Amino acid sequence: MKEIIKLEDKNRKQKLAAFDRLLTIMDELRLNCPWDKKQTIASLRHLTIEETYELSDAILEGDHEEIKKELGDITLHIVFYARIADELGKFDISDILHGICDKLINRHPHIYGNIEADDEDAVKSNWEKIKLKEKGNTSVLGGVPSSLPALIKAMRIQEKARGVGFDWDHKDQVWDKVQEELKEFKEEIHHKEVNHEKVLEEFGDLLFSLINYARFMDINPEEALEKTNKKFIKRFQFLEKSAKLEGKELGDMTLNEMEIYWNKAKEL
Repeated sequence: MKEIIKLEDKNRKQKLAAFDRLLTIMDELRLNCPWDKKQTIASLRHLTIEETYELSDAILEGDHEEIKKELGDITLHIVFYARIADELGKFDISDILHGICDKLINRHPHIYGNIEADDEDAVKSNWEKIKLKEKGNTSVLGGVPSSLPALIKAMRIQEKARGVGFDWDHKDQVWDKVQEELKEFKEEIHHKEVNHEKVLEEFGDLLFSLINYARFMDINPEEALEKTNKKFIKRFQFLEKSAKLEGKELGDMTLNEMEIYWNKAKEL
């Protein structure tokens, strides 16, 4: 085992006190607030998803104050779930914390054991192999949540496959695959009688190969697409505002007229 150094943290007592304060407030709200008393693990689910997306937005914006706020909301949700589960006699916050600590120790044998891992790829490979044993999955891909959005799911599928050595050797091979999938997609859409299901399938293959290439280029495709979404929204709203200032309605304008404003938005 590698030597574990306990880092000095002068603010550790303050951090523990702050967490204890949150636990105390949660207990008080659960006992006294009509709304908080009514909540269940199931009723909190959609709110937690919403908070997670709000955190994602704050991260993309690089707004650290907002990140801090959203992390607070998510921490509250974790404590809330733990409190409800404790009432049900299922588990409590200490079970959650000890559980994640045990998992981290078990999945970092290069730190807490005698396994060697000199780079990130070795760490990821060990992680996936240990995870497979822990959960008793018959497939490396069994740990990919079925409810993940498709783009993120594709990323995780590819990462997990890479973790056990199923991957391309270099990016040029992946780019060749993108070109191959694009060619097959073009062939389908140019058929005299277009088969929609086949077009759908080929388009999916093309997207999957592009996501794979993004991974090789160290690009997060979800982040890249969201940045493009935000850019489009900003430019389109400039178009709307500019047209309105001149007394025009988008529905009454030609595409060429709208493109004038769009090109101005691109210069901002």
